[in-house]
Amino acid sequence: MKTIATFTSDRFKPFLPEDSQVNPQCYGAELAWWLSRKLAERGVVTSYPEYEDWGWFIEYITDDGHEFWLCCGNVDGSDNRWHLFLDPKSTGFLGRKRPEITNAMPLLDALRRVLVEGDRITDLKWQAE
Repeated sequence: MKTIATFTSDRFKPFLPEDSQVNPQCYGAELAWWLSRKLAERGVVTSYPEYEDWGWFIEYITDDGHEFWLCCGNVDGSDNRWHLFLDPKSTGFLGRKRPEITNAMPLLDALRRVLVEGDRITDLKWQAE
């Protein structure tokens, strides 16, 4: 299943200075915030954006309690090339149990529509994990 997207857009360029970023040349807050709002408009509720050392994510939890992170970041220090990927969060003993990607289909379907319909988004490509 294709759960990784890359695209070009100048819409999500960081507006805060470099020393305000998670890490140098590590962007994605504006993209994560935009996605959380656009997905909510389509009935797919996520968390507010949160960050890690590598970038930003929004959390999606299914009605059955399966947790997924929609991870957002820039490509190779660029401020106009972006990638998104779905990360199913492990549960169970030593984190061995991961939810099936099919549990996140409402999120993925809405994400595809948001990206295709989004203005100023070009060169959209999907690939499998």
